[in-house]
Amino acid sequence: MAEDVMTQPETEAEREDYTLSQRDVSAILYAVEIDDRAKLIELMEPLHAADIADLLEQINAFDRARLIRLYDREFDGDILSELDESIRDEVIALLSPAVLQEAVRELDSDDVVDILEDLQDAQQETILDALEDTDRLAVEQALSYPEYSAGRLMQREVVMAPEHWTVGEAIDHLRATPENDLPDQFYHIIMVDPRLHPVGNVTLGKLMRSKRETPLKALLEDTFEVFPVTRDEGDVAYAFNQYHLISAPVVDEEGRLIGVITIDDAMAVLDEEHDEDILRLAGVDSESALSDSIRATTRRRLPWLAVNLVTAIAASLVIAQFEVALSQIVALAVLMPIVASMGGNAGTQSLTVAVRSLATKDLTGSNVWRVIRREVLVGLINGVIFAVVMGIVGLVWFGSPALGYVIASAMVVNMVVAGLAGTGIPIVLERIGIDPALASGAFVTTVTDIVGFFAFLGLAALVLL
Repeated sequence: MAEDVMTQPETEAEREDYTLSQRDVSAILYAVEIDDRAKLIELMEPLHAADIADLLEQINAFDRARLIRLYDREFDGDILSELDESIRDEVIALLSPAVLQEAVRELDSDDVVDILEDLQDAQQETILDALEDTDRLAVEQALSYPEYSAGRLMQREVVMAPEHWTVGEAIDHLRATPENDLPDQFYHIIMVDPRLHPVGNVTLGKLMRSKRETPLKALLEDTFEVFPVTRDEGDVAYAFNQYHLISAPVVDEEGRLIGVITIDDAMAVLDEEHDEDILRLAGVDSESALSDSIRATTRRRLPWLAVNLVTAIAASLVIAQFEVALSQIVALAVLMPIVASMGGNAGTQSLTVAVRSLATKDLTGSNVWRVIRREVLVGLINGVIFAVVMGIVGLVWFGSPALGYVIASAMVVNMVVAGLAGTGIPIVLERIGIDPALASGAFVTTVTDIVGFFAFLGLAALVLL
C-alpha cells in the first residue's frame, strides 16, 4: 500500500485540469506523515509555486504546519506571493527567520509589498531586515503610498534608456548591467528624457530584430500609457485590459519615472475585483476563503443574513395585510411563492448583468436608458410568456379562470419591476458612492418580494373576494 501512495506527482500532460490530484496530495502528506524530508522534496520539486500554494490552502492547519517545518529551507519566495492572504500570515509565522529572509530576497519589490501590506508590524520588520538597504528603502516608500494605488502595485526594478540612444547602445547597456540590477522579467525598455520623464516604450522584440544603428525613437510603441503613483489600481487594471498593455511606467507628482506595472499584476487586480463582485452579490465578505475557520466564516456572513431577515420581515408585513384573503382562498398561499420566486430570479439576472457592466465601465451615462429599457422589455416579454403558463396552471389546477387571470397579471407586473429594479438599483447605488455589488442584492430581493406579494394578493382581494 505504501508503494501505491509513494508515487511521483502527475506530469503536466496528465493533469489536464491543471490542479493537484488526490494522488498528488496523498503522496505528499504521506511523506510528511513518515517524516521523510528527502521524499517530500522529491515530490515537491516538480511542482509550480502556485500548485504548492494551492496545496497549502487545501490541507488543514495541522498538516500545513508539519509540511512547512519539514520542507524548511526549500520554501520558495514565489510560494508566498501565490498564497491566499487568508493563510499567508499563518504560513509566515511558521517559517524560521532565516528561511523567511532568504525567501523574500528572491522576490521583486512589488511582490514584497504585496506580502508586507497585510502583515503585523513585527512580521513586517523581520522581512524588511532581510532586504538590502536600497531594496528596503524602495519597499518602505511603496508602502507609504495609498492602499490600492499604482504605487503599491508597481515594481521599482525598471529598465530605462535615454531618448537619444540607439539599439546598439541599449543592448550593450543591458549586457553590461549586473543581473541583480535587472528585473527577472521585463517586456519594454522605457525611454526617458533628461528629467526622467517617460516618453515611450520599446518592446524587446523590436529591439532584438533591429540594426544596432537604429535610433530607439524609431521603434516606439503606438500605445503608451503613464500612470500617476496615486492612481487607483482598479483604474490601472481596466486600462491594461482596455488598451491591451503589457507594461506601463508609473510616475511621481513631478512626472518622473519611479516604477513599472506589468500585466500579471494588473490582471491579478482585475481577477480580485471580479471575485469580490461575485462574493458580494451573494452577501459574502470579499475576504472569505475556503481556509477560514468556522468562527470567522460565521462572523462575516451573519450581518448580511440579518439584513435578509429584515427584508423578509418587510415582505411578511405585506402578506399580513391580506390575511382575510389568504384565509378564504387557500390557493393563494400555494401560488404566492411562485410569483415572488420568478420575480427574484429575473431581478438577479438583471442585477448580475448591471453590476458586471458597471465594473467593466461598459454601462455609462450614454447607454444607461437603453439598457434599462431593454431589461424592462425583456421582463415584460418573459412575464407575458410565463403569465400564460401560470394562467393555464391556475385554471387547470384550481378550476378558477379568475385565479388564472390574477396570477398571470401579477407575474407580468413583478417581472417588469424585476427588470427595472435589477438594473436601476445598482446604477443608483453606484451614483451615490455605494458599492452596487455589496448592497444591490438585498434591495432587489426586497422590491421583487414586496411587489410580487402585493400585486398578487392585492389583485386577488379585488377580483376574487
